[in-house]
This record gives sequence, structure tokens and C-alpha cells, in this order.
Amino acid sequence: MNVVLIRHTRIVAPPGVCFGRSDVPLAATFPDEAEDVRARLPWVPAEVWSSPAPRCRALADRLGAARVRLDPRLQELNFGAWEGRRWDDFRSPESEAWALDPWNQRPPGGESAAELWARVDALRADLLTRGGDRIAIVTHAGVIRAWRGLTAGKSLREVWSEPVEFGGILGGIHAA
Repeated sequence: MNVVLIRHTRIVAPPGVCFGRSDVPLAATFPDEAEDVRARLPWVPAEVWSSPAPRCRALADRLGAARVRLDPRLQELNFGAWEGRRWDDFRSPESEAWALDPWNQRPPGGESAAELWARVDALRADLLTRGGDRIAIVTHAGVIRAWRGLTAGKSLREVWSEPVEFGGILGGIHAA
């Protein structure tokens, strides 16, 4: 099985804004960026799976597969009440507790990193069970970090700040 993970292309969002699951627009350069991603794929995908977020679906639709499968497990971390707000505007004991322990703490109305990892792990297990080849997954940086951590046996702390470029393509599963 060959799987590649692809982060959506660049977005338009003010600096310092929390936008996990918020619907943020794609940059005006999207058509060129999408073509660049497609040209850099190692193969034409037989299947494309995507986060339901419009910024991911738009790219997924351009990758050449006959059908795009939307899966909510590919959504970015849910920041709940912090979505769409500037990080500096909601400093509180609650946000500080989350910053110190995102694995166990949740933003108000959101999810913990442990919950994100659990849903990504469930998706990985489903893909391994069902098989298939040449699967492209269009998703978000948090999901890609979780996938990489799970695959490499790394902790959250080890992968939390790893860079994941907009339009980046990373290998996912390579199994028989």
C-alpha cells in the first residue's frame, strides 16, 4: 500500500489567528499551487481521501481521482471557542493549561491532542485493513503530525512543532 499525505495549499488568514477547523479562504495562488502539488505526486492517485474542510476539498478535487472520499477523521484539531480568534486575545489559565499539556487538556468546546491522535490512528488502521494502493490524503498539519508520530513511534512532544509546509507531500504508509 502506498499512501501520501498532502497538506492543503496556502490560505488567507491574519497572522496569529487560531483557525483549526475554521473555514478560511485559499490564497489567490491556489490554481498554481494545486497544479504544482499534482505535478509533484509520485503517481496518479487511485483514491483521494480528504478532510471535509473546503481548503482541503478544493485541492483533493484536482488530484485526478474519479472520486474524493470525505472523512471527518481528517479534520484539523478542534479548537472550539478559540477558533477564529487571535491567540493573544484569549490568554487565560485555561489556555495556559492547554499549552502545557495539549495531550490531556481541551480548549473550551474543542478536543485534546490525544483525541486527535486516536481518530488519526483509527483511520490508519482502517486503511491498513481495507488495503488499496496509491491513496492520496489531503488534510491539515495537525493530522499529518499525528500520523507521522504514530508511524514513527514518536511522542506528541517530538512532532508537535515539526514543520509541515502548505502543499507539502509526505509519505504515509508503505506496506505489502
